[in-house]
Amino acid sequence: MRELTAALRRMGDVAVAVSGGVDSMTLAAVAHRDAAQTVEVFHAVSPAVPREATERVRRYAAREGWELRVIDAQEFRDPDYLRNPVTRCFHCKSNLYSAIASSTRAQIVSGTNTDDLGDYRPGLDAARALGVRHPYVEAGIDKQGVRRIAHELGLHDIADLPAAPCLASRIETGITIEAEALNLVHEVERHLAATIAPRAARCRVRAGRVVVELDEETLHALDSAARQQIIDDVAERWRRRGRPRPAELAPYRRGSAFVHTA
Repeated sequence: MRELTAALRRMGDVAVAVSGGVDSMTLAAVAHRDAAQTVEVFHAVSPAVPREATERVRRYAAREGWELRVIDAQEFRDPDYLRNPVTRCFHCKSNLYSAIASSTRAQIVSGTNTDDLGDYRPGLDAARALGVRHPYVEAGIDKQGVRRIAHELGLHDIADLPAAPCLASRIETGITIEAEALNLVHEVERHLAATIAPRAARCRVRAGRVVVELDEETLHALDSAARQQIIDDVAERWRRRGRPRPAELAPYRRGSAFVHTA
C-alpha cells in the first residue's frame, strides 16, 4: 500500500471517480484516510448504474466522511452512447470524466488496475484523452492486490465483491441502449440473486431474445422444471413491459454481449 499512497501524493488534490465496486471504493478510502491532500469523491447515477451500487457509495461516504458529489454524467443524452457501438465505453467514460472535470480542478483518478490493461477497454482511451490517471497502475497493483488492500483497511464487506460491470454491458453491441431495458435486466438479475443465489448471473439482451447466463455449477444444479420456470418468468417480465421476446438459459461467459470484430 506504500506505493499506492506515494502515487496518490504525487498527484496532489484528487477527484476519485467511484462506481461502487471494490477498486474505486478502496482507492477512495486509501486517499481519504491518508489525508495528505484534498480528496473529492464523484459518483454518477444513471439507468446503467445498479441502485445497490449507489446505496453502497452513499453508505461508505457517510461512514468514512467522504466529500461525495453525486452527478448525472449525461450519457443518456449522447446519441453515440445510446446506439451502443463497439466503442460505447469510450463515450460513457468521456461523458463521466467531462462531467467531473467541469466540477473540480483536482486530478481525476480512476480505479483501473493492472489486470484491466490486458482487455479491450475503450474507456481507457477516454481517460487518456482527458488526462485521467490510474494510481493502481502507477503503483503496479492488480485486482488481487486491490482486494488485499481492502481487507487491510477493514473494508471486508466490499473486499470480495464480484465484478459488476454497468448494466449497459448486458446489451449486445449494436442494439440501442434504453433505460427500460436496463431496468428489466436489473430486475431479472436481482430476482435470480434472491431465489437461486448463483455465483454469476447475467441477463443479456440479444437480437430478438433474452439470454440468462448462469455459472456452470448453478446451471447444472437446476432440473428441467426449474430451468423452464426461470425461462417462463423472464419472458413474462418482458411481456408485461410491452417487450415480448423469448428467453433462454446459457452458461455464463464474461463479456459475451460485447461483439468486437476489429
